[in-house]
Amino acid sequence: MNSFIQRWFRAEIALAITALLLVGLLLSVPLDFYAWIKALHVIVVISWMAGMLYLPRLFVYHCEAEVGSKQSETFKIMERRLLRAIINPAMIASWATGLWLAFEAGFFRSGWLHGKLLLVILLSGAHGFFAGCVRRFAEDRNSHSQKFYRIVNEVPTVLMIGIVILVVVKPF
Repeated sequence: MNSFIQRWFRAEIALAITALLLVGLLLSVPLDFYAWIKALHVIVVISWMAGMLYLPRLFVYHCEAEVGSKQSETFKIMERRLLRAIINPAMIASWATGLWLAFEAGFFRSGWLHGKLLLVILLSGAHGFFAGCVRRFAEDRNSHSQKFYRIVNEVPTVLMIGIVILVVVKPF
């Protein structure tokens, strides 16, 4: 329990330092607030996508590991940490910054944004599915094959391609 409290305390300190640095940055450049939020949005989306592309690959390799083995336990730790430390916070920050940008720029009447939001909702659903997979692997209850995870690994990629096209090309 003591190590949990130490890790939690370190995480809280890291979050506080990050928040202070972000506030300092924003206070020093208040005129370009939109540009800073847009940059932050791109950074957190990249982080979210990196995790969403890597996590199913871990599932593929985890399928090969024997239940209860040291390798399986290592994969459980890697999957849990990736989900909790990177993917979850990045998804939340992506939604928060993205909605703020769309509201601030008045994009809610644009058809391309409606399409993008649909794809981001589907990506969030894939995120939820992956979180469930992490939980099932942690409980040694995985029921899917390597082939299944190899196919599912492509879902975030396809959604990302659609999202990028909608944002850059704005076809409607």
